[in-house]
Amino acid sequence: MFIIKYYLVAAAAFAALAWYLPWWLLQALCLWIGFSLLAVSVAYLFKAPGIFRKRANGSIPLYVRWLFIPFLLGAQFYNLWQRKRDEVPAIQEIQPGLYLACRLFPSDVHTLQAKGVQAILDVTAEFDGLDWTAESEELAYLNIPVLDHQSPPPGQLLQAIRWVEYQRRQSRGVVIHCALGRGRSVLVMAAYLLAKDRQRTVREVLEQIQQIRTTAALNRAQLRALENVHRDAVLDLRPTTWLIANPVAGGGKWQTYRREIEQILSPHYLLKTVETSESVNGTALAEKALQNGAINVIACGGDGTVTEVASALINTEATLGIIPLGTANALAHVLYGSSSKLLPVEVACSHIAEGTRRTIDTARCNERVMLLVAGIGFEQQMISAANREQKDMSGQFAYLNALWEAVRRNQQMALTVKLDEQAERPLNTGSLVIANAAPFTTVLAQGGGAPDIEDGLLDITWLAEDARPENHLVSMFELALSGLANQALADDVHYTRARRIRIRSQDTIEYVIDGEPYTDNEVLVTIVPRSLRVFCAPMEE
Repeated sequence: MFIIKYYLVAAAAFAALAWYLPWWLLQALCLWIGFSLLAVSVAYLFKAPGIFRKRANGSIPLYVRWLFIPFLLGAQFYNLWQRKRDEVPAIQEIQPGLYLACRLFPSDVHTLQAKGVQAILDVTAEFDGLDWTAESEELAYLNIPVLDHQSPPPGQLLQAIRWVEYQRRQSRGVVIHCALGRGRSVLVMAAYLLAKDRQRTVREVLEQIQQIRTTAALNRAQLRALENVHRDAVLDLRPTTWLIANPVAGGGKWQTYRREIEQILSPHYLLKTVETSESVNGTALAEKALQNGAINVIACGGDGTVTEVASALINTEATLGIIPLGTANALAHVLYGSSSKLLPVEVACSHIAEGTRRTIDTARCNERVMLLVAGIGFEQQMISAANREQKDMSGQFAYLNALWEAVRRNQQMALTVKLDEQAERPLNTGSLVIANAAPFTTVLAQGGGAPDIEDGLLDITWLAEDARPENHLVSMFELALSGLANQALADDVHYTRARRIRIRSQDTIEYVIDGEPYTDNEVLVTIVPRSLRVFCAPMEE
């Protein structure tokens, strides 16, 4: 690219000046300028806009600015000069609610307010974005860092236009800007218009833009990049990701976090957001999502909502995402790691945005979907005793209190158990848990350490028969250590693995599946190996 030659020649010229000048202060200044221009040349040569380290809020770190001060000052003065002598306004409406602009300054705030702009797409790498917090304005901001005269990669271009589409669906005015509003921003605007009307040609769209912004002009490389993504049908704005939210989960957390969730995910996925209700549950909405071509379905709620949504996705190509807003959030803990307990929404959204996927086991318990655990005894009594009001007030402490009460009562059960093709055998216990997946906080499922969600086996843990509650407390402490150390440590706990388990009793059996209570004459749990695609943390986490 021609601009690289200019930067390299200028860098060499300042290096030569440093060699010939007699004063060390001037030598240092020339070396600083020369090194700054050389670094910019390298960035252009390797198409590396990340060299400026522009943050998500549009700011460039101080240490980077010090390195590039000579370049940044030169670019600043050049753009100010160009803006003053530009033959077109700084901000122009290309179509209703959609604007092209050069670099924005605080003096543009009132103009943007008057035009109803509430979202800014910044496609520069070399400038700080406008500090909207200093202007006391709340608006959406996204930076796609692109070097001047260059084009964003197809993935980033798709990210940009999906973000614009999401903002427009929220009835927000959007401005797309670069340094002068002639190249990079024009390319993104044209890509968005092409995605909105796939029958139009690149030439038609560029002519529409140029009729309004006469200075708009893509260079040959940018034009070729736009033609390529249009020809390859990369520019697709169909909503392939559905977000299914339970508005009452966690005492109504959805309304608190909705804007944050959509802001984080909208640059990565074109979202369609729907809510469950008393008449329409997560399963029905997930089935509708699949019928409409969704390839990702994100459940936003507690473990019950997750199970409902997952029920429709098992043995399909769709990927399940989980944003935990409930009380336990056990499956999110398994998939995203322990950090999701501290910052559940932020961690979940970041991993979904990254897009790491894996295929995990599920199970069927009496023909109902089971993602986590089925529990008889202490687990069932704990879940049944912790009502919604207690969970809303005390969170997981409601479960701990209910578990303590179950252990104190210490009701023993006489069961008959059959594992796979083995013969039936009697079992007397106060707690029996069958797990497909369980975090270490699900203590009663940790007989063999943390269950493996990809091994095609159920993890079955039961406590030894004992009339003394204090012994069960010691066993559960050992189970907790077992879950943390990921190995079997408890002496008074029995543990095995199987693909299938059938449990009978002379009385009806009260049990829970993933936190929901049921009653049946017998309990049959069967593993369904590698049957659900999910978003997750990278494997090393």
